[in-house]
Amino acid sequence: MRLWSLHPRHLDPQGLTACWREALLAQAVLAGRTRGYLHHPQLARFRAERSPLVAVGAYLSGVAEEAERRGYRFDGTRILQPTRRHRPIAVTTGQLEYEHAYLVAKLRVRSPQWLAGHDVAGLPDPHPLFTVVPGEVEPWEIRGAAVRPAR
Repeated sequence: MRLWSLHPRHLDPQGLTACWREALLAQAVLAGRTRGYLHHPQLARFRAERSPLVAVGAYLSGVAEEAERRGYRFDGTRILQPTRRHRPIAVTTGQLEYEHAYLVAKLRVRSPQWLAGHDVAGLPDPHPLFTVVPGEVEPWEIRGAAVRPAR
């Protein structure tokens, strides 16, 4: 499960679709509708919110908005608590840098043509639910193979 902190516009079509599916899975976990992924670390920041379902609803709404902008048809009725208004959740610069490098490495293999059409320099914009604060990679992040920041 990968619930990207970066703005959905940075995702290629496959990544945007996967993000939607995985956020729907996260919503199901938080709603108690599935027993799998109960302890997945990506859910920590949503569980820390007063209303985790509203927070994940805001996340899904941001992904759906990007999909609509691209002309995709994601079923927004699947969002249990749709909202664009939610108190911003902090995400660290280190987390955004890590995710950006991770995404660029994936795109170099999966979607090099898509990647070529997008600027990968600097810190990416965050998902609309998040606000950027200084700091290292989040403690809940599971780090895979070494990823170098994109330049």
